[in-house]
Amino acid sequence: MGTLTHINAAGEAHMVDVGDKAETARSATAEGHVRMAAATLELIRSGNAKKGDVIATARIAGIMAAKQTSNLIPLCHPLMLTKVTVDIEEDFNLPGLRVTATAKLTGKTGVEMEALTAVSVACLTIYDMAKAADKAMEIGGIRLMEKTGGKSGTFRHPEAF
Repeated sequence: MGTLTHINAAGEAHMVDVGDKAETARSATAEGHVRMAAATLELIRSGNAKKGDVIATARIAGIMAAKQTSNLIPLCHPLMLTKVTVDIEEDFNLPGLRVTATAKLTGKTGVEMEALTAVSVACLTIYDMAKAADKAMEIGGIRLMEKTGGKSGTFRHPEAF
């Protein structure tokens, strides 16, 4: 287990200095899900949710959230993302929706937080748009599945892909 990079020797929180790091291609993929009643999933699938197209709105919300990560997470660096994708798929085994987000850039620091933020906000948006039909929905399973680039190299979650 490594050390905490955002805590200095005095135990104070600080933003990590990435100025001397090499720029590399970096990517991160995160996932999460929203479990719901089967009838709620069918309502979303049919496009009859009162607030509109749940999946399209959640996808846009996730992309927008990834771009705002440094405004939400105090010690994150503002990043020039080159790509963010948010995929939302039906999972009848939950039942519910699975959300996967990937963030990419060429830079000095990773994009794990951007991918995780995209998934989190997409899931929250799904909840917000469908809560009139199902307040018992459950958001869960938000985790980093893969990251590439940088000095630490590639990480793959044991349950990835």
